[in-house]
Parts: sequence; structure tokens; C-alpha cells
Amino acid sequence: MSAFRFDICRLPPEAEALRQKVWAFFEEELSHMTPLQRADSWDGFDRDFSRKMAAKGWIGLTWPERYGGHERTALERYVVLEEALVAGAPVSAHWIAERQSGPLLLNFGSEEQCHKILPGIAKGELVFCIGMSEPDSGSDLASLRSPAKRSDDGWLLNGAKVWTTNAHEADYMIGLFRTSTDPDNRRGGLSQFLIDMKTPGITVNPIVDLPGREHFNEVVFEDVHLSHDCLIGTEGEGWDQVTAELAYERSGPERYLSSIQILLALVDELKANPSERGTIAVGELMARLATLRAMSLSLASMLEKGQNPSLEATVVKDLGTGFEQTLPDIAQSLIDLEPDPDSGSDMQMVLSFLIQAVPSFSLRGGTREILRGIIARGLGLR
Repeated sequence: MSAFRFDICRLPPEAEALRQKVWAFFEEELSHMTPLQRADSWDGFDRDFSRKMAAKGWIGLTWPERYGGHERTALERYVVLEEALVAGAPVSAHWIAERQSGPLLLNFGSEEQCHKILPGIAKGELVFCIGMSEPDSGSDLASLRSPAKRSDDGWLLNGAKVWTTNAHEADYMIGLFRTSTDPDNRRGGLSQFLIDMKTPGITVNPIVDLPGREHFNEVVFEDVHLSHDCLIGTEGEGWDQVTAELAYERSGPERYLSSIQILLALVDELKANPSERGTIAVGELMARLATLRAMSLSLASMLEKGQNPSLEATVVKDLGTGFEQTLPDIAQSLIDLEPDPDSGSDMQMVLSFLIQAVPSFSLRGGTREILRGIIARGLGLR
């Protein structure tokens, strides 16, 4: 019996009806954006745009109404995400909060935490960042050392987090810290906290990536005091919480659509200058894209049924990252254009940006080595 479940999923009529409304909204709202801006979609930060999406009811789409949600299906949410990425919408201001921080609180947070936080996310008003990786740990989350110590009136946090997207803009962080140490169980003793980023003792230092963006950060904690009610769920259960959270992070269409703008530009270019080689290459790319989409839709269907597709999401993330990373090289091999980040054509600038950006795609959400180790365990090979 296969360790993986990828059942064919077809979108229901209500999801396809929603697609038309979403497409029309993006067509109007994003008409001013350049191809280069669209290529930076899920790192494009625009609080006003996130509020506009929220006003349409497209953030917190699946959440309970009592928390500001709209109680629609995971498949309808999938359509919104898919259209946003293809359109190149600047979704970064709500992306992390809606994708994983909100669902984490729904699953493990207290009623007080849910009522305090979720309505603000659903309105597009709260920006979240994720504090997992540490300077000496990378994707090996079990090796985290940043301590959270109990105090008389709460917790005292120290240490550092790294590669923390949007920490410089965030209102809150979901942070993973070590609350106890057991040498025989590295995954034990980890706990998650809801951290107001304005709390004294937090310092955010930018990390500039290859294209020159500063959305990554190092976040340093020096005797940061939190109240008892900032603990998410039960002390020591952080590992299980993070595992569930990463399933949300790895299961969406962003795991194969991050480079979609170069594919769209390539198709337009080859339509104007067709060749047999180009036709074959685009056909192969579209076949891979269709397969990844079918697999990703299957994950959305599993989430809709209340299942945890953590293993399947790992497979899609690994395969999707490989697809995203090959697109700029294939485009450059088919079109005789040199990348030019400043003064070239739209395609030259998009190509230049993505050539610099795609190496990071196999780091975010778990490195390729970590993902393949998870897959190997799922297959019983480790």
C-alpha cells in the first residue's frame, strides 16, 4: 500500500464561480503593476492591498465566523491563492498570518488568543512572522536552543531566530523556543509562543538577499518578558504543533507557482517566435505544471476533510521547488536574452530577478535535504 495519498480532486462549481470574481478584482486592482513587480508576488508587501482583499472576504476564508472568518471551503481558498499568484498580487502582508499562523491558533490556541488575534488577521490588519530557524540550526528544528524560562509572572525569552520573513514589518511572531531539555528526546521540550513584536528586548536586524531585498531578518531576544497567556497550547508540545503548521506552509500553490511569471512571459515570447524546440519545452513544462497542480489540489481536498497531509505536502514542496528553480534556466536557453536587472526589457528584468531569487526556494519551508529525509521515513527507508 502506498505511503502517499493523492486522490484526484475536481473543483466544485462554487469554487469556479468564485474564481471569476477573484480574477476580475485582480485585473482591476493590479493593472498598474509591472511584470517585475508581479514576479515578486508573495514577497510583495502592501497592507492596503491586503485590507482590500479582506474586505472582499478572501482572508480567513475557511475560518469560523465567530473569529471573523467566512466558513467557506479549502477548495475555494485554493482558488483565491492560485489566482493571486498567477496575477502576481502583493500578498505578503497577510500571507503568513492567513496561511499558517491563524490555522495554528485555531488548532492549538486558547479562546482568548483566537478572539484577540484572528479577527485582525481576517481584516488584513495584522502581519505575522514565524520564528523557527536559528543561526546554528537551519532546518534542523529539533536542535533549537533559544530558551524560554518560567518566571513568577510568565516567561523570559532569550536567543535568536534567523531567516524570519517580514519580522521588520510584523505585529506578531509565532516563536518556537526550548522550555526544557531532554538529551534522549531532542524533539521534546519545545513550546510555541504568541509574541507581540513591540515587546521590549526584541531587536530586528535585516538580512539582504541576492536580489537586494530586505524581507529576511535576524531577530534577537534579550530577556524578553511574556505573560503566561502567551504560551500556545501545552508546554512541551511545540514539535507536534510545528509539524502541523508546516503542512499548511508546504501544501499551497505557492510551492510551484513562485516563478510562474517567467513561464507566462516565455509562452508569449514563443507565440510570437514559434519553434519546434520551444513547443516541446513548453509542452513538457505545462505537463509538469498540471501534475503539480493536481497534487496540490489533492492536498487542499485533504485539508477540507480535516486530514493532515504533512507527508504529501513534503513531496509537493520538494517537486514544486525543483520545477520553480528550473524555469529561469529553461527560459534563458530558449530565448536569446541576457538578464538585465535595471534597463532591459520586462522579460530581461524578470529573468534577472528570478535567477537571483530561485536558489532560496529550496531553503524556505525546509531544505531539500530535510524534506527528502521526511519522505524517506514516510516510505519506511529510514
